[in-house]
Amino acid sequence: MTARPIKRSLTLHGHRTSVSLEGAFWEAFRAIAVERDMPLNQLAAEIDDARSGDEGLASAIRLFVLARYRDATRDSVVARSP
Repeated sequence: MTARPIKRSLTLHGHRTSVSLEGAFWEAFRAIAVERDMPLNQLAAEIDDARSGDEGLASAIRLFVLARYRDATRDSVVARSP
């Protein structure tokens, strides 16, 4: 998997756009969409709707993926605590 961002196309609210994401973030983003049983474009639109005006979409997706995996790690640690 390449560490360099690759430009990929998405459709948000009927409009085409593109984001440049590293392969690891793209694969994690796709896995989260599958886990939620939702189309990738729908998940991207939700992230787009929730982001602040000064944050780019690619950055918002990266932060979303990071938060999802941080939450999963925290839940795992809590579940193992006595």
